[in-house]
Amino acid sequence: MNIAPILLKDGYKVGHKFQYPEGTTLVYSNLTPRKSRDADIQEVVFFGMQYFMEEYLIRQFNEHFFRLPKAQVLEMYARRMDNYLGKDSIPYQHIADLHDLGYLPLEIKALPEGTLVPMRVPFFTIRNTKPEFFWLTNMLETLLSAILWKPSTSATTAFRYLKTFTRFARETVGEDMGFVPWQGHDFSFRGMSGVEDALLSGAGHLLSFAGTDTIPAIDFLEQYYGADSTKELVGGSVPATEHSVMCMGTEDAEIETFERLITTVYPAGIVSIVSDTWDFWQVITDFLPRLKDKILARDGKVVIRPDSGDPVKIIAGDPDAPAGTPEHKGAIECMWEIFGGTITPQGYKLLDGHIGLIYGDSITTERQEAILGQLKAKGFASYNVVLGIGSFTYEYVTRDTFGFAMKATYGEINGVGRSIFKAPKTDDGTKNSAKGLLQVFTDPATGKLALKDECTWDEEAQGELQTVFRDGKITQSHTLADIRARIQASLEKELAASDAAVLA
Repeated sequence: MNIAPILLKDGYKVGHKFQYPEGTTLVYSNLTPRKSRDADIQEVVFFGMQYFMEEYLIRQFNEHFFRLPKAQVLEMYARRMDNYLGKDSIPYQHIADLHDLGYLPLEIKALPEGTLVPMRVPFFTIRNTKPEFFWLTNMLETLLSAILWKPSTSATTAFRYLKTFTRFARETVGEDMGFVPWQGHDFSFRGMSGVEDALLSGAGHLLSFAGTDTIPAIDFLEQYYGADSTKELVGGSVPATEHSVMCMGTEDAEIETFERLITTVYPAGIVSIVSDTWDFWQVITDFLPRLKDKILARDGKVVIRPDSGDPVKIIAGDPDAPAGTPEHKGAIECMWEIFGGTITPQGYKLLDGHIGLIYGDSITTERQEAILGQLKAKGFASYNVVLGIGSFTYEYVTRDTFGFAMKATYGEINGVGRSIFKAPKTDDGTKNSAKGLLQVFTDPATGKLALKDECTWDEEAQGELQTVFRDGKITQSHTLADIRARIQASLEKELAASDAAVLA
């Protein structure tokens, strides 16, 4: 993309500079998740700001604005505005002034990325640092919102998957949590709304998990979040087939394709084989028993991948199917009857380590809960399955899933402050904004973040929001390791709270 970042905004933004009261010297705004559309999620994982600052506020503004000749920038801007709104309809001296300055005169104060943020608590505040550039603060609203809502939403969804996998692991496996990071595997790339969307969402997934098929999400985290895949596990996967591979082997020779894959192509290690190209239950009840000795002789795991049907019924069984049939038992019970396995410290069946199952079609958090819950009820540990989390999860969301909005709450006219807010009488309260200067603090009674508005400047300078960007430079950064540590701390905190509630 080679579009000047000064144009990455909604059309109505171009005129706001001239609409503010005369003498405006400061605009102070924030971005906040206002309301969850999911009753089970009342806190959102903050993620994506560091990417936004490095990619847009620094690289793109430098390369496509500040480092270009001023005449070229003004000609470009004037051409677009003349075509868009009518010739000479918008003055652009303020654009020339910004170019002359040579950097973005802004201060952003944000929470650490990876922080779990309650509804109606701001992720960050943003304000201009030079009075003549008051218009810049909210000009960036469009871009900030467009970039940040998705990685935060995906990171939040991934964290919910993580909590559920961890809960069932504790209940059915025991203390060993080592497999949990691999139980949620990102299958979403092809179904996302473009490459940047896939990278932002895929990186959000990797805050909670290690399994991914979105390869460039690893590069994204190395480029923007200090990760190094040669020194740490950023993301990984295993060799896996697709339907074209199985089809090319022909239906009549499908078992030969299985055998060739596990003995010749991948004689050791993990290999995932899509198994429903024709008859999944034939694979389970016929092919696997015939290949049992070869599977058990391998130094590695053969992972069976169903890819159609109702995942709950396919994996854990259909109670409405005729008793004793593979459909009634489900794939895991059938595989247990063939391969056996071990009993976990919690007393649940865990398949022999040479065989496993992954399912990645139309998985949702509700289906995850149902699959793991039904397996548990039948005496099977959660570690028997890996779930592929795709675009059905990560793309069926909007900015309104958690009500993200950026609003101004404070301004100054000729240097005199005024608190501003919106409170529409026709709304249910969702769109009510905070008022004045803001402080985010940790509530000692709950241990959670909370908001104090109508602060003094001294109060605003304290609290959890820390300066991360000022006058064209990033002043504080976070690594993937930092963020994952915060995610893990939040997980442990929630588990401890859950344990305490049970004991009470």
